[in-house]
Amino acid sequence: MPIHAQLLRHARETPDKPALVIDGHSLSYSELYLRAKAIYRFLQDLPRSNRRMLHLPGVEKLAALSLGNHIGFAQYFAAATALPNACAVIDPMMPVERIERIIERLAPDVLIVDDNAGPSAEIARRLGIPVVAAGAEAFDLASTEGKAELPVDADKTFLIGFTSGTTAEPKAYYRSREQWRRSLDRGRGVFELEDAPSTMCPGALAHGLALYALVEALDAGATFHSVRKWDPLAVASTLSSWHIERLVAVPTHIAGIARAWAGEPALTSLRDVLTAGAKLDRNRLESMRRLFPKARIREYYGASELGFMTVSTLVGGEIDFPIERVGQAYPGVKISIRDPDENDVGTDVAGTIFVDSDLIADGYLWGDDGQAFRVTEAGATVGDLGELDANGILRVIGRAGGMMISGGNNVYPAEVESALKACPGVEDAVVFGLPDAYFGQRIVAVVSGEMTDPKILADHCARMLARYKIPKRFYHIRSWPMTSSGKISRGQVERAVVSGGDFVVRLSA
Repeated sequence: MPIHAQLLRHARETPDKPALVIDGHSLSYSELYLRAKAIYRFLQDLPRSNRRMLHLPGVEKLAALSLGNHIGFAQYFAAATALPNACAVIDPMMPVERIERIIERLAPDVLIVDDNAGPSAEIARRLGIPVVAAGAEAFDLASTEGKAELPVDADKTFLIGFTSGTTAEPKAYYRSREQWRRSLDRGRGVFELEDAPSTMCPGALAHGLALYALVEALDAGATFHSVRKWDPLAVASTLSSWHIERLVAVPTHIAGIARAWAGEPALTSLRDVLTAGAKLDRNRLESMRRLFPKARIREYYGASELGFMTVSTLVGGEIDFPIERVGQAYPGVKISIRDPDENDVGTDVAGTIFVDSDLIADGYLWGDDGQAFRVTEAGATVGDLGELDANGILRVIGRAGGMMISGGNNVYPAEVESALKACPGVEDAVVFGLPDAYFGQRIVAVVSGEMTDPKILADHCARMLARYKIPKRFYHIRSWPMTSSGKISRGQVERAVVSGGDFVVRLSA
């Protein structure tokens, strides 16, 4: 965790200020730092696992966290990322089979869990890995007085995270402290965090968006708010009652907050809303403007492996970016669009997005299929497609692997989804291709919201898209199946359409 010096400073200068508030439970900066020091000493005394086969130069102790949004997450994470330790963050909501494969491959020196009787704990014990239940431990905080402080930043591996990439098997990427240190230093200016605005992020801390938001808030000396379990009304109530200044969330979470808070006064304390994970559409942007009338609405585009790529202010800035673009390059980042031979294609031509920056992850420990993340002489890419205009503003078209070929034409789901989400009455949309004897792939769209007339949907698409991009079939869904990171589970939606699942209904004129 590349902020240990900052944590010590905040613990000395603002000892009683809440560092975290989760479901009403709070932890001050002094408590956070003292507990992290005690846990660090505990980790240093643990024997190293003789089962670990991973090559992690400079890492002595590897701790795995399968905690969820527990009030103790930050203190264990701080201890487990202080030199010479490293931390692997496991989402406890993943399927048990995936968790088992991850723990077996990691062979960590200790697993920190929320539930001592849960699946993660049982797997670890079966593999002979020590288990600690957060909240049940009894560390002697007084014994840390007079002891050495947590080691400060050093450019060694500190974080192992997991992303599904292009396959269902989790890929393990790893990062150095220095990469995040650079990103945090630049972000403090980009996002104007010098005065430590209180921050709410309701997403799972096991995922990049929320984990980074937590570290970013603690680095700035802010109070970070979250919830144990996603509850849009609880989040909206917290935003209102705590007069929170900054919200970091994926668009689906923001839509849930808007629904839950319908009819209530606007949330006027928000000065900034930062969203990522899916492209905002005009309908959702207008809804956010009503809900957060005094906030700048910002959007960033990035990836766990690449870090920040672009940042834009869609509303409330000196320059408001067009909704269909994702903005200009993040400081220190160079973006190029390249053809299959990795030649730069210039402006206003579609191709693969490549990034050259010092924020790129070190690579994968396992799961590298050569498609999800590549580093070449041209830069690094995760296979996303896009184009740059003459002003260096990026438009993302979609992931190469998601491209549909219908009637011999290339169609990108993101482009069709963007058109559908601009239709009045449509809340969200998912587009994919199904096998078709004539077209090769038949374009199918699933929408949520009040709009259920397929002719209106098709006519709306016809005004924005070429004829061959218009979906051939439309379905309606009442509520989306979600992943633990707050994104729509596209695979479940597609399977429901194919199998005739009862939560999707085909729309007919």
